[in-house]
Amino acid sequence: MDYTKEVEHMCKVQCGANHGCAPIPEEGKWVYSKEIKDISGLTHGVGWCAPQQGACKLTLNVKNGIIEEALVETIGCSGMTHSAAMAGEAIVGKTLLEAVNTDLVCDAINTAMRELFLQIVYGRTQSAFSEGGLPIGAGLEDLGKGLRSQVGTIYSTKEKGPRYLELTEGYITSMALDEHNEIIGYQYLSLGKFTDFMKKGLKAEEALEKAKGQYGRYNEGVKYIDPRHE
Repeated sequence: MDYTKEVEHMCKVQCGANHGCAPIPEEGKWVYSKEIKDISGLTHGVGWCAPQQGACKLTLNVKNGIIEEALVETIGCSGMTHSAAMAGEAIVGKTLLEAVNTDLVCDAINTAMRELFLQIVYGRTQSAFSEGGLPIGAGLEDLGKGLRSQVGTIYSTKEKGPRYLELTEGYITSMALDEHNEIIGYQYLSLGKFTDFMKKGLKAEEALEKAKGQYGRYNEGVKYIDPRHE
């Protein structure tokens, strides 16, 4: 260890206070985290790229310092989807410290990893007060049936008003309007269910009808429009 001349000539003073680190909540326990293997927890977080043209929602399930499960969801940039595919391979099986120093290909994914690292090592996890934490596989619960990301896509102009394109329920096929041309409901297609029906051998027309649903006062509409073409 190298010391400057100023430090070498200092007299030694004993450090009296040594209280150690504060405990953090982890999976229903209070843990004194001194090494990376002391860290456990499941949490979510969002990251963004430098030009803020896209974002990543990252979900990590960490057990004893190792990332056992990861859910990578991206939006806003076509290249990010391929980055997510590579990050999914690069991130699991690593320690938190390794992962935060791994190039996860996309800046938004790297930023999400950084933000989650801070949450987890400070004990600000979703499972902080859940005894035993959450099992591996809990990350999939965010996706629901059909295992699709929860996406909301709305387009609107001052002149023509809003268009619902995709919501949690699925791909919007039709919007119902009342006598004032205000939206009172919509019809949607659950793409996950549609694909599953097709896999089971149903013909496309039948699968399409079975995967449709509606929300609000759709049946009371005075006028129905296709949000993508009208």
